[in-house]
Amino acid sequence: MASILIIDDEEIIRALLRSVLEAAGYEVTEAANGRIGLELYRQNPRDLVITDILMPELNGLDMLLELTREFLHAKVIAISGAVEEKNVLDIAKLLGARQTFQKPFSVSKLLGAVRYELEH
Repeated sequence: MASILIIDDEEIIRALLRSVLEAAGYEVTEAANGRIGLELYRQNPRDLVITDILMPELNGLDMLLELTREFLHAKVIAISGAVEEKNVLDIAKLLGARQTFQKPFSVSKLLGAVRYELEH
């Protein structure tokens, strides 16, 4: 069973993603900010990380930069609701995110991206 780490400061988003991903057969761990997420990954690397960009403590871009420096093969999907700063997802790709999604996103498209990343 593949393991996925969800990093998002919005509890409702984490709960939604956990529900969908567990129903699809994945093992899910959650973190409320980038600092906690990075520490959880360091303790036990997951097969895939889904991270929000705008969060307190350590934002998704800084977390992504640290994660991909330490773990070259980490697989990350970045999500963001920052409509006024659409380029944050482009920056996330430059920092190593394999795919990006603007909130609100299609859960079925995200599931497709998760399956794709875990297979490649």
